[in-house]
Amino acid sequence: MALMDPTDLPFVVMEARERPMHVGGLQLFTTPEGADWDYVRGIYESALEDPTELHPLLSRRPGRTPIVGRLQWEVDQRIDLSYHVRHSGLARPGRIRELLEVVGRLHGTLLDRNRPLWEAHLIEGLDDGRFAVYTKIHHALVDGVSAMRMLSDALSTDPDERDMPPPWAARSRVRAAKTGPAPSTAGGSPFENVAAGLLNVASSVGRMGFDVAATAGRFTDTIRDGLDDHASVLPYQAPETMLNVPITGARRFAAQSWDLERIRAAGQRLGGTLNDAVLAMCGGALRRYLAGQGALPDDPLIAMVPVSLRAADDSAGGNAVGVILANLATHTDSGAERFGLVKASMDAGKARFEGLSQGQIIALSAISFVPMATSPLFRFDSFRRPPYNITISNVPGPKETRYWNGARMDGSYPVSIPMDGQALNITLSSYDGSIDFGLIGDRNAVPSLQNLLEHLEESLVELEDA
Repeated sequence: MALMDPTDLPFVVMEARERPMHVGGLQLFTTPEGADWDYVRGIYESALEDPTELHPLLSRRPGRTPIVGRLQWEVDQRIDLSYHVRHSGLARPGRIRELLEVVGRLHGTLLDRNRPLWEAHLIEGLDDGRFAVYTKIHHALVDGVSAMRMLSDALSTDPDERDMPPPWAARSRVRAAKTGPAPSTAGGSPFENVAAGLLNVASSVGRMGFDVAATAGRFTDTIRDGLDDHASVLPYQAPETMLNVPITGARRFAAQSWDLERIRAAGQRLGGTLNDAVLAMCGGALRRYLAGQGALPDDPLIAMVPVSLRAADDSAGGNAVGVILANLATHTDSGAERFGLVKASMDAGKARFEGLSQGQIIALSAISFVPMATSPLFRFDSFRRPPYNITISNVPGPKETRYWNGARMDGSYPVSIPMDGQALNITLSSYDGSIDFGLIGDRNAVPSLQNLLEHLEESLVELEDA
């Protein structure tokens, strides 16, 4: 056994029925030319064949020893693939609407902690002949970037390649040095295993370069900058909104794609980046949505924007993420002014991370994240001033068209995590010249979620006009 990494453990501790802590993804595929009517059934049955090697992360489950309980990982030696991999069909008429409804329902259910923490669903019955794959994996095992890299490694750029392993199998071309070995279950008493795990945790904290004095100094600088500079955003500057309430376990999901170059061009013409344009798009959309609900606050919404700290060649699991707070400028009806405020707050946030180690960035980011992570432990029944209003995350994906046994992937839509006090999450990923948005919200707290898709388009047009 091995103790969970300190950056992964909160996702296990925070989980409850109304707060499933898994991330997911929905991929749409077009079957290859000449595929039979039972093509999806065939790849499902093929996927159930015992792979030569399961991805190491996907054999882990929370430990069941009485020493430190569910704070350890152990390897499940008897994985039932037919439980984890499932095949289903959509009800007629098989529109995208029905698919998104199914994904929202699946995403609201907890993963079984007595088994490895993942599921994959092959879904057919779309009226246009395509099929979908929805996968969910516990956030303690992967963050958005590592999950996307796992998917990318499993797909091919060759439309003629066949006999490919499924995404949950370890591919032979992925070097063992990238994924790392699975944690061992052999040898040692429970006390020895716990002691070794504690040493590993201490060692990992040391490798992150955690420097208390330096981090405290940068924290002081952050507070001073936030008070002196209108571009800097501090936790708890966010207004109270209808999105910052306790949530239930029911979910609603919406998804749509936009042309990547169109969004990038809008950002460049306004003097910023693709990410600045995405955030300004979201700010404009949220302004319209909240106004339509009669719930637009006078002060601007604040977004928590995760920033990956992974090296380009790092495909290990776990979580390596920093946090920047961005002003979404929902208080203004000017697209140009909104973009300028978004860019200024993101530039100020990035400047704070300059010269810091990975561990220092994680510690500094905890100022924003810890209040939301710890509130479930104290059973807070209501929220007042939230540290931020919404999480908006941008995960880079494959730049080229990808295939799975000849089936072309048409889109890859992230499905992330709403939390208590954060009833809506917007995550997007880039793929093959597109930006694929995935919006997941609490079914009760975020009514008419699909309207946000229309508002995103209107907000993009507003930036283009600006």
